[in-house]
Amino acid sequence: MLEVKNLTKIFKDTVAVDNISFKIEPGKIFGLLGPNGAGKTTTIRTVLNIIKPSFGKILFDSKPTAKTFFNLTGYLPEERGLYKKGKVIDTIMYFAQLKNMERKTAYAEAHKWFKKMEIEKYEDKKIEELSKGNQQKVQFISAVIHNPKLLILDEPFSGFDPINQQLIKEVLLSFVISGKIIMLSTHQMDTAEKLCSDILLINNGKEVCSGNLSQIKKSYGTNFVKIEFDGDSSIISSHPSILHIDNYSNYAEIQLKEDALPYEFLRDIASKINVTHFSIVEPTLNKIFIDSIKQSSN
Repeated sequence: MLEVKNLTKIFKDTVAVDNISFKIEPGKIFGLLGPNGAGKTTTIRTVLNIIKPSFGKILFDSKPTAKTFFNLTGYLPEERGLYKKGKVIDTIMYFAQLKNMERKTAYAEAHKWFKKMEIEKYEDKKIEELSKGNQQKVQFISAVIHNPKLLILDEPFSGFDPINQQLIKEVLLSFVISGKIIMLSTHQMDTAEKLCSDILLINNGKEVCSGNLSQIKKSYGTNFVKIEFDGDSSIISSHPSILHIDNYSNYAEIQLKEDALPYEFLRDIASKINVTHFSIVEPTLNKIFIDSIKQSSN
């Protein structure tokens, strides 16, 4: 288990991370979320000992992190740092040997990952000859080739099309089954919602909300509905029972007022417009993210 206790990082007069704490258990994907400049990358770099914390503790399996910890860790940074002139196989081997892998073992594992990531034919290509998505695959392999116990991913889906995003998601879910500890930092709220069991949302270096995602959703409220329809959406938007609406071309996501009853709302709307689908839903992580950040910024 990774434990971060009262982590604070101060740069001169700026508090980049302000007394945050969290735990990540094996077999879990933990979402570290927040807007640009919230302190996510500083938190990650502090956990990895790239920068030293001003205050707080970082424990792995109940012990302070030591040199052995870093060979158990895989890191995919948001800023890509591959040597453009290097060959794919040489790049992978370099990162593997930095993690103390034997060359023979690293070579065998590299080819397993080339096949899984569907880039076998690029083994002897230079990094600069690859597409952005395939460069990202090389960087991902570099982070996981040594089979780390802890995997820290900063915007891992950047540069991937939907097919390759799904490929990476499937790999991450296989890591969950194998018991890895995974920290995921991303701006893709729909992806975080599908993958993460627990989250920490930060803004201006401070915790905004944290905990089990399902429990956060329940605490946030349940009076949310989704409605699909044919006709004039203004009929829905002007309804007095609505507290907030996100209106799209043929459907709407709606937060009803606290005293409004969803099926009374449906009955009234259905008498005025053709409703093709209606469901009571949980608030999306995207809505929780936007509303929480707005509230914490006021």
